[in-house]
Amino acid sequence: MATEVRMPKMGMSMESGTLVEWHRQAGDEVVEGEVIAEISSDKIESEVTAPASGVLGEPAVAEGEEVAVGAVLALIGAAGQAPPPAPSGRTPRRFPGRRSSASGA
Repeated sequence: MATEVRMPKMGMSMESGTLVEWHRQAGDEVVEGEVIAEISSDKIESEVTAPASGVLGEPAVAEGEEVAVGAVLALIGAAGQAPPPAPSGRTPRRFPGRRSSASGA
């Protein structure tokens, strides 16, 4: 059975947060407590840690996407197994690669 990675509530008034960056990729083995993503809200930036050890599944939330507190970000499956798919009802999203931004401002 897969373990859900959820958007944490970092303060009493926090209702949503933005997934800033994924630190691990789908298919990576993760260890409980390991930092797997960064999030931010209007008042705080924080890290999301793996709630269990196993294989990180496809993300349900892309970098830069804002989601409600408690939303499922990804799933962690059993170690040695294929990565779990994105949570049902969500389109699987690929972890983006780094892109350089060229702005004229």
